[in-house]
Amino acid sequence: MNREITLDASAHPDIIAPMKTTVQYFKALADETRLRIVALLLCSRELCVCDITATLQLPQSTVSRHLAYLKNAGWVTDRREGVWIVYTLSTDSPIKFQLAGVLKQLLTELPVVAADLKKISSFAKGANCA
Repeated sequence: MNREITLDASAHPDIIAPMKTTVQYFKALADETRLRIVALLLCSRELCVCDITATLQLPQSTVSRHLAYLKNAGWVTDRREGVWIVYTLSTDSPIKFQLAGVLKQLLTELPVVAADLKKISSFAKGANCA
């Protein structure tokens, strides 16, 4: 017996809005490059695009596009530091805070992320910025 359950969004806005936000959090993580960026930010606190670009060996435009996606999904925040924009992982909600802990534990065990972390640890802060 297959019964479909429907939920009237207008009757339950308090449930639907947080669910849509949570879906956006997970959609943002459904990409290898974005997961690698999140792993770098989890372990480095804050980074500029130059350091992420040098670590991932990707064009600046690609890294910026992925950072914009993560920012729009609520995963990263940015701030201006002189001429550079510095990105930080945002764990301002309980679900992002809990996911960040799980992601850090699991992602750092992946060979590609371990290599990224080794590479970025060898950089002096801002060494890749022109």
